[in-house]
Amino acid sequence: MANQPIAELFGFPPDSETERATRYRTNRLCPYNNKVPSCTKDSVTDPLGVCTIFHGEKLAVICPVRLRQDWIIAEQAAAFFFPPKANWTTLVEVRLKDKQGKSAGNIDVVLVAYDDEGRITDFGSLEVQTVYISGTLRKTFFKPLMDDRTAYFATDWAKSRKKNPGPDYLSSSRKRLAPQLIFKGGILKAWKRKQAVAVHSAFYDTLPKLPEVAQEKADLAWLIYDLVWDGHDKKYNLKHTRTVYTEFKTALDKITISEPGPMEDFVAALQIKLDAKLEGATLAQLADTSADIPADEPDLLDQLENL
Repeated sequence: MANQPIAELFGFPPDSETERATRYRTNRLCPYNNKVPSCTKDSVTDPLGVCTIFHGEKLAVICPVRLRQDWIIAEQAAAFFFPPKANWTTLVEVRLKDKQGKSAGNIDVVLVAYDDEGRITDFGSLEVQTVYISGTLRKTFFKPLMDDRTAYFATDWAKSRKKNPGPDYLSSSRKRLAPQLIFKGGILKAWKRKQAVAVHSAFYDTLPKLPEVAQEKADLAWLIYDLVWDGHDKKYNLKHTRTVYTEFKTALDKITISEPGPMEDFVAALQIKLDAKLEGATLAQLADTSADIPADEPDLLDQLENL
């Protein structure tokens, strides 16, 4: 099992033969509060039912619905948004529009507080962020597993030369999380509504260190979770690890603005390129000027390779 990438399939370990795991796998159901009973990851008719993959000795949650287990995330977001004993509920996939009426995207979960007559008194947004993967999962692993479980588990995946897919945390934070915070979060911030983001701890650990504030000063809470093995149920269960309270603007700046390295290194890299060009180097030769860099300057080499 350790040499193949699938950690959870339709909510259960892929080798689980329990009656419940078999029923969910056979009917392609989702046990984690999807908007419909079936799994709809990537496709309604042919869902990619992989919730979580192995990444070395760790896990990487790749489906946002996985973090909805028992609606723990909603309960903890409500504790941040609303006073104790408030009446509240969840509304999922709520369209948000900007001043011009254009869509800023769907909010994963909107929590609304309401009075005894059912009128909304407050609301907050909850985004659920998991990681994209690089590499092929469906064709190389998921389909063979669903087609022939016996053959799949008999395969020595370490010798198969099939490359396991892996999490792409950088793309996930810059191409998904950051735009969500900018477009949707910016509107909610202007409305002075609190926000929360639910993430797997492995994802959060790849973000820059966010400046923390006291809960009463925060307008953005990071709800951080892990999957913990339950030996009795023979499956992973969601567990809240910690909550990080931040201010929206400072957290957004930290995520979206790259910390600069030494400018001197960049100028040195430019000088090497310029010297080569002035000496008549071709474009191909200019691309290979990294050969002129001494071996004790790895940071400069890295920058040249990206020019």
